[in-house]
Amino acid sequence: MATLHPFTGKVLDETALQLGEGPTYDAATDTAWWFNILGKELHELHLASGRKSVHKLPFIASVLAKVDDDRQLIASENGLFLRQIATGELTLHTDFEPGKPANRSNDGRVHASGALWIGTMGKSAEDGAGGIYHVANGTVTTLFDNISIPNSICFSPDGAIAYYTDTRVNKLMRVAVDPSTGLPTGKPSVLVDASDDDAGIDGSVCDKNGDIWNAKWGAGRVARYNANGQLLEQYAVPGLQTTCPAFIGKAANRLLVTSAFDGTADAGLSPDTMQGATFDLGIDVNGVHDFAYRLA
Repeated sequence: MATLHPFTGKVLDETALQLGEGPTYDAATDTAWWFNILGKELHELHLASGRKSVHKLPFIASVLAKVDDDRQLIASENGLFLRQIATGELTLHTDFEPGKPANRSNDGRVHASGALWIGTMGKSAEDGAGGIYHVANGTVTTLFDNISIPNSICFSPDGAIAYYTDTRVNKLMRVAVDPSTGLPTGKPSVLVDASDDDAGIDGSVCDKNGDIWNAKWGAGRVARYNANGQLLEQYAVPGLQTTCPAFIGKAANRLLVTSAFDGTADAGLSPDTMQGATFDLGIDVNGVHDFAYRLA
């Protein structure tokens, strides 16, 4: 069993979120962004100053990607929207799953090619209701269907491997992709089989070494796997429902971790400031900043 390191970090933001998710970081402005999915909120934190803003959204949203200095891309229950950073104005870019109003977006990430991988799920997490899609400049390609809870979408540093999971199945999958497009070139295979583990495979990021940092839902920890699926280390997080990590800091050498208080009552815990808070793991990492979504 890999070593479980005690939490030595800090609370970046003590706001208790029902479902904190989808963190990302913009190095140009030294700003971390993440969502309170069920609360329809986008949270913004300037790291150097600690200045915090919360932006109300008209829909459930879960993934944010930089487009340029003025715009962001938001994945939501109603499709992909371009957001003006200065004003918050939203413009529909494309509807990646039309005709499924009972679904919402969940986990997603931009590949080095500038294409987005985005996962969807039923709003009540119905079995097999969602899928995973590839979106390049508004063109949508279905990658995988019959997905219940898509998570762990991330890519190897050379852009040749994609990772993802259906948390309900709890197997971390690996698939070869074209580094120039982010489209699969082979069939998926199981990298980590955690189907007998009580902890759910939630959000992940991949560092410069090719190691995968995975948030463990229901276990209050982040696990680090190598590219062969070997569990190397684990790090405790005060929030039991750990949801997703993101590399932050100008050198991408810190790890932000979101969490949720959703479901903690069932675990016998009160939704306090540690459940649903946002954390800095307090360790040095060799991370990679997220890529921008590319518009032609």
